[in-house]
Amino acid sequence: MLIAGFPAGAWGTNCYLVAPAAGEECVIIDPGHQAAEGVEEALKKHRLKPVAVVLSHGHIDHVASVVPVCGAHDVPAWIHPEDRYMMSDPEKALGRSIGMPLMGELTVGEPDDVKELTDGSTLELAGLEFSVAHAPGHTRGSVTFRMPETTDIPSVFFSGDLLFAGSIGRTDLPGGSMEDMLESLARVCLPLDDSTVVLSGHGPQTTIGQERATNPYLRQVAAGQGASQAPRRGM
Repeated sequence: MLIAGFPAGAWGTNCYLVAPAAGEECVIIDPGHQAAEGVEEALKKHRLKPVAVVLSHGHIDHVASVVPVCGAHDVPAWIHPEDRYMMSDPEKALGRSIGMPLMGELTVGEPDDVKELTDGSTLELAGLEFSVAHAPGHTRGSVTFRMPETTDIPSVFFSGDLLFAGSIGRTDLPGGSMEDMLESLARVCLPLDDSTVVLSGHGPQTTIGQERATNPYLRQVAAGQGASQAPRRGM
């Protein structure tokens, strides 16, 4: 399997291209602010043909390039219905004063073909399987994507802004909820095998085992305690 990732734009949001191998079809995850050029470079480098864009949530740092990327390759975008409005009205999702200096640079809106994600569904795209889990807390429509373990590689978990190396996504923007975040961490993350590779929306990769042992939020959820005061990340 091929996973090509790079941080994009002002928020350093991780964009991923996932394919069975070089020269095959691929899925693009979270083409955010200023990600279009990086996507095109990765497609050319690995000789990939995109078949879909999938979005972990609707914040502008994860969806800002969805219209040009989908338009250039005539592919659909998948997003949870509770976050769909953010593609057309990103300022409402952030609070009017947040992100204002960047809004003038962006052309917002929906791509021509939008499909809605549902909790517990399995997407079969580009010869790959992605298990979808609704994971509210950062936003109401946040989701994660998990790929099954194979004989060659462990399971891969695209966590969006639910879980980071050493931290979690912020919950203080409209639609955020610490109560929902903790529930999502317990329901979605804790059951995963320690060997599961975590590729998050910001920062370096990690594993569920590493986070179970060291992440203050996941440790407290596992112990049945309340929210940690450790710093949170993401937009």
